[in-house]
Amino acid sequence: MFYKKIIVRKHERALLFRDGDFVKFLEPGVYRFVTLLHAFTVERFDLTVPTYGHRLQDFLIEKYPHQVERYFDVIATNENEIAVVYHNDSVTLVMAPATRKLFTKGVHKIRVQRFEIVETLDVDERLAKRLHAGNDPMLKAIADKAIYSRVVPEGHIGLLYVDGELTRSLAPGFHAFFAVERGVSVELFDTRVQTLEVSGQEILTKDKVSLRINLTATYQLTDVEKAVRETKDPLDHLYKEVQFGLRGAVGTRTLDALLEDKAVIDTSVADHLKEHFEAIGITVKSVGVKDIILPGDMKDLLGKVVEAEKAAQANVIRRREETNATRSLLNTAKVMEKNAVALRLKELETLEKMTEKIGNISVFGGLDSVTDMISMKKIGK
Repeated sequence: MFYKKIIVRKHERALLFRDGDFVKFLEPGVYRFVTLLHAFTVERFDLTVPTYGHRLQDFLIEKYPHQVERYFDVIATNENEIAVVYHNDSVTLVMAPATRKLFTKGVHKIRVQRFEIVETLDVDERLAKRLHAGNDPMLKAIADKAIYSRVVPEGHIGLLYVDGELTRSLAPGFHAFFAVERGVSVELFDTRVQTLEVSGQEILTKDKVSLRINLTATYQLTDVEKAVRETKDPLDHLYKEVQFGLRGAVGTRTLDALLEDKAVIDTSVADHLKEHFEAIGITVKSVGVKDIILPGDMKDLLGKVVEAEKAAQANVIRRREETNATRSLLNTAKVMEKNAVALRLKELETLEKMTEKIGNISVFGGLDSVTDMISMKKIGK
């Protein structure tokens, strides 16, 4: 009852405490201590667990450096450094700046990869994916805090911001960055040809007619960095400039001029946008007016004007045809006046038309008698 038996197994090491004070490290074996005057306790640690944490870690490192060095690898980082620790080529830990950790010796092969966070921003793609896809929840949580990753889709450009400052553009693909003691973010922009709808624009023409116009513009971000540096919101800026260009095109022309040539609006707005956006990395591909909507009363009035114009055109055509017909009759009369055969042919043509609805015809004394008989019947009627 005055002895305490302690067994340290082969895969273990132990810290021996007497009356709560650290005494030494214990190797594998069987130990007996007299407990009559002192209380002995032991804290074991397993060599198969690579990381070791203890409340007296810093004390042991400072006061018993030779014993600590015998049983542990001490890995420390300075205030501008991150360390990725591997054991048996598996990532064990991501160490933040100004930290110190103990790793057990004897079973694991420890390897350390260090990064200067001031000089190094990019993280190797393979390493970043291994950290984020790991099975250790604690390691994954540390990696999520220490490393910022983002995938830039095809047809997009990513803008990298570090502490709010635009650093560079990112091509499509996977990107990862150290985010310790710095704010890292990536903003995505679509570089494909896009469509901008500008609808329901109420604009007065030069002759004070209110029009509602719907317009479509296609554009492409050709230099995203320049566009973002020059404008707060490239899309909003483009929308407003389309509005200004549209008002300039409509407000300086009369309704008749716009209706006669609708393409003049497209050309005018396109020229306005080209002048403003080529220099800031945005290319306007096309501009087209979809609809020009007149107010109800103006639509009725315009309908009446069009109806009157069409009626006048129809009247002109009818008079022209009548004139042509009269001129043709006059020419025919002149020919018959000078040519007896032509006159006779005309008489036969007329006789043919007159006898189309007669069932029986009796001829006495030649065609002249028939003609005279028909004439007399008509006079009698």
